[in-house]
Amino acid sequence: MRKKRTWLIIGTGVVLALCVAGGLYVRNQMSSVQAQFAGTGEVVTAFVGDLAAGTTATGEVSARQSAQLALPSSGAVAEVAVQVGDAVQTDEVLLRLDTAVLERAVTDAEQSLIIQEANLATLQEPATAVAITAVQASVASAQAQLDDLLAGPTEAELTAAAADVEAAQADVAAASTRLNNAQNGASAAEIQAAQLALGQAQTTATQATEQHTTILATIQDSNTPGGMLDMLNEAELAARVNVLQANAAAAAAQETLNNLLSGNPNDVASAQASLATAVAQRNLAQAQYDLLLVPASPSQIAAAEATLAQAQANLAQLQRGPTAAQLTAAEVQVENARINLERARLNLENGTLLAPFAGVVTAVHVQPGEVANGILIELTNNQDLEVVLSVNEVDLSQIEMGQETTVTLESWPDTPIPGRVTAIAPAATSAVGSSLVNFPVTISLDETALPIRVGMTANAALELARRENALLVPNGAIQVDRASGTYNVILVQTNAQGQPVYETVPVTIGLRDGRYTEITSGIQEGDELLIPDPTAVNPFTPGGGPNGGGGPFGG
Repeated sequence: MRKKRTWLIIGTGVVLALCVAGGLYVRNQMSSVQAQFAGTGEVVTAFVGDLAAGTTATGEVSARQSAQLALPSSGAVAEVAVQVGDAVQTDEVLLRLDTAVLERAVTDAEQSLIIQEANLATLQEPATAVAITAVQASVASAQAQLDDLLAGPTEAELTAAAADVEAAQADVAAASTRLNNAQNGASAAEIQAAQLALGQAQTTATQATEQHTTILATIQDSNTPGGMLDMLNEAELAARVNVLQANAAAAAAQETLNNLLSGNPNDVASAQASLATAVAQRNLAQAQYDLLLVPASPSQIAAAEATLAQAQANLAQLQRGPTAAQLTAAEVQVENARINLERARLNLENGTLLAPFAGVVTAVHVQPGEVANGILIELTNNQDLEVVLSVNEVDLSQIEMGQETTVTLESWPDTPIPGRVTAIAPAATSAVGSSLVNFPVTISLDETALPIRVGMTANAALELARRENALLVPNGAIQVDRASGTYNVILVQTNAQGQPVYETVPVTIGLRDGRYTEITSGIQEGDELLIPDPTAVNPFTPGGGPNGGGGPFGG
């Protein structure tokens, strides 16, 4: 017990000695602080107030509504109704194309639609009896032609062709006689022969005419069977040829007799030409006769069979009516024509460029006579402006939609314009070669009398946080100890002798702006603090005191 009491007394003595030494050290340090700051710096008072911290950002004025206008169809420009600087209203005409070509396109498309609709209607209508009869006649005619080719010429056709050859030969003889008469003169016997030849030629012509008339009457008889008509038509053709040949022979005989009787020596040339013509007609008749004697070739028969098959197919289709595929194809053609008409009408409508909203014309890129291509006119609504800012990513988290702000323009830096955040870009923008990451933030501007123009430079103050009834001190009163990451202030008090006493007091800070700092603990309202003279020795600057550190906020 005696030993324990002895050690307790010794320990108490040591503690008292340390306290006395510490007190002496603190007093010496305070005396050093007082000696260093006595009569230097500015004394401020901690007060309660409101604090708003924010950031500034720069951008430019842009229009909420702007457009680069073009036409979907090209063409020559007929009229440009505006120029740069003109104010226009919604749907006001800005530009017109030359619509003559577009109007013709509409007309052509309308005609095409009418034709396709008529084709479809015809296809949908049932075939009439008249149409079927006409196609049946085509089939019968094609069949008859094929049969004729397969059967060869009839006896009547051969007889008629031979008669044509004989008549043509007679014409040659007559022409030769006329030539001889013209060259040698005519005798009584020649004149008598010419008269007999004329009589015979006239008789032949009369008979040929009567035969042709009879055939025509038979064809025109409504009671004639359809199958006989083709044969009668062929006979009529042969009879008509005979009439022409017989009349020609009679005329030639008359001319021969006239020449013999008149004794015109100048008829030699005419007689020679007549003989040449007669020889040519005889050769033709002979060729036609020879052709009848040649059987039909395989190619002729094949062509006739193809004609018959096509006629039969046409008849079958007419009797059967259109297929589903044909109707569908016709309906598609009608729809395509209707679409083309709508497109042509739309192109005509788009030949006029209208203002989509009220605004001011900022650019005109085409003149009358030029071809409309690409951007033609640019339009901006100067009555609905906004500012697009470039905000650093550090501050973006404290910006919200609808947040109020104040904007100033470089042209009027002393006139603030209220605004609010209306859009925050979802993606960042960064300049090439820069490590800064910024986000476009859109600010809508309230109404103002300033003549704001698109492209003006704007500066905005964005409030990031706010404190009300906070304990505030000027930023210069805060001392930062960088080594420990703590903050201090120099508290100013008065001793019993009325002299100022300076004490370093640790504090906890909160929000701050460009002038004041919020103090959350360490001092109270009304405390006086020293802002040291920056030219005086500061114990909290590097090498200036026991704790190291620096000026306010590390300054």
